[in-house]
Amino acid sequence: MPEAASPLDDLPGDLMIWVLIVSELLVFGAALAAFLGVRLTDPSGFAAAQDHLHRATAGVNTIILVTSGWLAALGARGMEHGRIARARWQLVAAAALGVLFLVIKGSEYADKAAHGIGIETHPFFTFYYLVTGFHAAHVVAGVLVLLLVAARARPHEVEAGAAFWHMVDLVWVLVFPVIYLLR
Repeated sequence: MPEAASPLDDLPGDLMIWVLIVSELLVFGAALAAFLGVRLTDPSGFAAAQDHLHRATAGVNTIILVTSGWLAALGARGMEHGRIARARWQLVAAAALGVLFLVIKGSEYADKAAHGIGIETHPFFTFYYLVTGFHAAHVVAGVLVLLLVAARARPHEVEAGAAFWHMVDLVWVLVFPVIYLLR
């Protein structure tokens, strides 16, 4: 007797990548909720600390990650349709944009350090470094995943890798306004 179709059958990748993605989204969601909760205790201090951030640079980084996600999606679709060489280049380009994101984020951290701003400067910066640093670690992991699935060129693995990369994009799209823009 054939097995009944499951709603999970249509997910790209397998169930475990989605368990990972959902758990990571919950962790980032909890961190942003904690940030917003602590912000309520010192809104003027958080606003003053936030003024030390470079919103335009963070906006450029947002465009970079969203473009990278688009390239990863194109790579996954191309792999699915047998356009392996092109898909590999799209995945490598997505990974390269991830590296560019990290370079820009590193220069932002260096600028903060040059101005004596560290994790203990203010609770805003505690959250800033923890949330953006944790996200940067996910970007590093995502870049490695994209390069690995590009090299292996297996459609199912590319789908899973692209899904993970989209989670990294989504998290940044949430982090950017909460950390950099919300007043």
